[in-house]
Amino acid sequence: MGLHDSSARVRQEAERKLKKLSVADKIWLKEWQDVTKPLHERLVKFIEGLPVTKGILEGKKIELLKVQRDFIYDIYRERKDKRVRIGVFSAPRGNGKTGLIAGLALAHLLGPASEPRGEVYSAAIDRQQASLIFNEMVAIILAVPSFASRVNIQRFHKKLEILFDIGAGSIYEALSSDSRRAHGLAPSFWAYDEFAQSKDRELFDNLQTAMGKRKRSLGMVISTQAPNDDHPLSQLIDDGQSGNDPSIKVKLITASMEAPPFAVRTIRSVNPAFGRFLREDDVMAEAERARRITAFEPAFRNLRLNQRVAADSEHRLIGPDVWKLGNVPMPPLEDFEGRECFVGLDLSAKHDLTAMVLAFPDDPANTKDPMFDILLYAWTPLDAMDTRRPTEQEIFRQWLASGYLIGVPGQVVRYGFVAHELAKASQKYIVRQVAYDRWRIDDLRAELDAMGIQQGDIPLLDFGQGFASMGPAVEWFAELAKAGRLRHGGNPVLQAAVLNSITSLDAAGNMKFDKNKSTKIGSVRIDPAVAMVMALMAAKRVAPTVDVSCMIG
Repeated sequence: MGLHDSSARVRQEAERKLKKLSVADKIWLKEWQDVTKPLHERLVKFIEGLPVTKGILEGKKIELLKVQRDFIYDIYRERKDKRVRIGVFSAPRGNGKTGLIAGLALAHLLGPASEPRGEVYSAAIDRQQASLIFNEMVAIILAVPSFASRVNIQRFHKKLEILFDIGAGSIYEALSSDSRRAHGLAPSFWAYDEFAQSKDRELFDNLQTAMGKRKRSLGMVISTQAPNDDHPLSQLIDDGQSGNDPSIKVKLITASMEAPPFAVRTIRSVNPAFGRFLREDDVMAEAERARRITAFEPAFRNLRLNQRVAADSEHRLIGPDVWKLGNVPMPPLEDFEGRECFVGLDLSAKHDLTAMVLAFPDDPANTKDPMFDILLYAWTPLDAMDTRRPTEQEIFRQWLASGYLIGVPGQVVRYGFVAHELAKASQKYIVRQVAYDRWRIDDLRAELDAMGIQQGDIPLLDFGQGFASMGPAVEWFAELAKAGRLRHGGNPVLQAAVLNSITSLDAAGNMKFDKNKSTKIGSVRIDPAVAMVMALMAAKRVAPTVDVSCMIG
């Protein structure tokens, strides 16, 4: 690289400042260069001696968040056996991502993790995004005389070169997926900034495959989450969390989809910088706007809670604040015996839940503003537990232990078992109608016939799953929920299903459940929500019974 006059002047000024270096700075230089100390400790010491160059803490030293420090320890403690090749740190926006990337890049370029003639790269989706890390690194270099005296800065090309001393001959370059695609490189370290925004994985794949050209190479992805499971970042996170590839280390900070998204405790739990260099009043103003205007909620969930949510394509069934209206104490189970109810039944595929929801109208004769008590029976095949995602397994085991979910032996919940449970319910309650997916209704009828139960004993209602049938049903459910006319007692299985439910719209604005999208984004299956919506719509369609005995003289 050629030496620029401006860069030469910068080095001359830095050399002058080096002669007046403070005692604290001299101690800092000595500490991170002490090779008798473990690398992870020297890295933290190095980064925490760098200056904050902008924002409300400008002029102070970087203070790593505990979660960032722990991440560095996890990655670099294992460097001796070279197991970790890629580290992923995913957290909400505003939690020191830029400073962390810049600090790690400098550590590998001219600090404790550097090597002679190393190659350090930062990657981003475009040149503007790529310039953010470069500009931050340059600002730090210019503020540290011992760095500025030995770095050749090429601003136009967004390149840096170490001229002498630690890391001599090493280079840094800012890459972007809309220009240079990282062919022919041999990175000792690379960091991909906001990989979630990338439309393809070409630059990522090129950086990853280029790592094989060195004995030691480390890649980092530091980003908020992508909107769906199909994105390469989501696949990388899921692969790392599965434990199948020990060379991938993942730290994911995300809020549960069941947590109230606008509550201070939820926001604070996933934003370690909240109240430090992430301003509380700004974030809570965003939360209030997203609470009032649902169009802003997906972006808030993705950027501030780090959830897998598509900001431009998500249509949730209802929000947590609405669902909370029905979290009131339920009557004892024995009080429901002999009451009239409507049933929604959603049978499971291999990985789904089997759900039976009973909707009890408070007053069957009241069709103007009815109130419903909701009971859920949910079953899962125990032998299929290991095939579920780790997060889902953990939640299911909690529900099984607490009795909200019922385990059934075998790989699937069979129709005969469901028919038996439905028959038991019909003996306890007055079942007016059972709404069921018409695609499988003949199979259930066959099981009921085999048990000697006639059509009139348990009336089955064919219920389509398309826009024509589900559109009015979803609207009816939303109307009841928003008016506080559903009582569910806070059943966690039902709550998770409802809050994970994503709907799709047709050209006329009719809604139906999108199970594929809901399953990809959410932590659990939505079958109980589907069953509930069908049960409530069955109640709306059926005329109330009238006791005429009191009219007979």
